[in-house]
Amino acid sequence: MSGHRTTSEAHPGPDTATDVVRWAVFSCALVPLVLLWYGTSLAGATGTALGLAAVTAACRVLLRRSERGAARLLDEEESPHRGHRHRAAAGAHRGGRHAGGSTPVD
Repeated sequence: MSGHRTTSEAHPGPDTATDVVRWAVFSCALVPLVLLWYGTSLAGATGTALGLAAVTAACRVLLRRSERGAARLLDEEESPHRGHRHRAAAGAHRGGRHAGGSTPVD
């Protein structure tokens, strides 16, 4: 049955930071080797490798921070808010002397 697909086959899940970093590390190793193969100097290939490693490290930090923030938001959405006082529905005020709206109170 080629016409029927499950949702996991139709839309694969997003890459995690670990998967992205693995590909970046692979690239950090592969690019300098290719540069050497095509005749670039050892110093040029080493500089390129160091530059790619620095960019990879910075991206890894940002990806981890982003994943932690997303996990924190999901956790806050799923768990009830403990210790927070929430306002009642709009217009349903508790206590106070005001009758509502802009009605003056004597």
